Amino acid sequence: MNNDPNQNDAYPPAEIARKAERIGVTKAHTDPLTLLVLAMLAGAFISLGALFYTVVVTDSSLGFGVTRLLGGLSFSLGLILVIVAGAELFTGNNLIAMAWASGLIGTREVMRNWVIVYLGNVVGCLGTVLLVLLSDIASLSDGAVAEAAINIARTKANLTLMEAFTRGILCNAFVCLAVWLAIGARSVGDKILAIIFPITAFVTIGLEHSIANWFFLPFGLFLDGLVDGQGTISIEGVVRNILVVSAGNIVGGTLLVAGVYWIAYLRGERMRKDRSP
Repeated sequence: MNNDPNQNDAYPPAEIARKAERIGVTKAHTDPLTLLVLAMLAGAFISLGALFYTVVVTDSSLGFGVTRLLGGLSFSLGLILVIVAGAELFTGNNLIAMAWASGLIGTREVMRNWVIVYLGNVVGCLGTVLLVLLSDIASLSDGAVAEAAINIARTKANLTLMEAFTRGILCNAFVCLAVWLAIGARSVGDKILAIIFPITAFVTIGLEHSIANWFFLPFGLFLDGLVDGQGTISIEGVVRNILVVSAGNIVGGTLLVAGVYWIAYLRGERMRKDRSP
């Protein structure tokens, strides 16, 4: 029996970095079908969190900050399901860059993982949009949920390039930090607590998550045409948001989290390996 009290503590940052590196190698070598299925699950999970958020913020009279705080707590469901239930999320998988920087996997393996996972996430999101539309959840509260969904999508589609890009960067810094903390946790309860605060923060602040937007934007776009008849959401704005936010997410995840922690904890180990005979 191991009575070491440290076994109940979170892993220290240096060990989290090593675990993230090993996880990156595993993800890069996962077979395509498994990746695709788990990525579809992640898209569905994030979409369920986005739907939860939409319903919670509908017709709230609690004020801007408190309403968004409650919405952020609700949205956390998505990443909790991804981490605890097991799924492959594009934004979290930006941490694979740590294994790449250590020379354990190649650029082709990173791109293979990102492309398959991103496509799977999109399929999962769009499939969830279809189910939500067929179930007519938008009609809840006399159609107020539909109005909230339309407003969310319209706001996102109207962001400028710089706003969308920088909000994407900041968003995935939070998401990857949530994944980072979850890697350091030892229990399911610890993982959930590790996820809630960073995810609640990015949603409350109003940052942009590319995979969540594959639910928010198509959902709002469809309802916009259905409710208003004419449509007030720009297709061009929807496409621009998806592309620019995806690019921002990559920068935030790979440089601000994976890159910084690789320099802090793994760079020295790589240098020592390079010098060894």
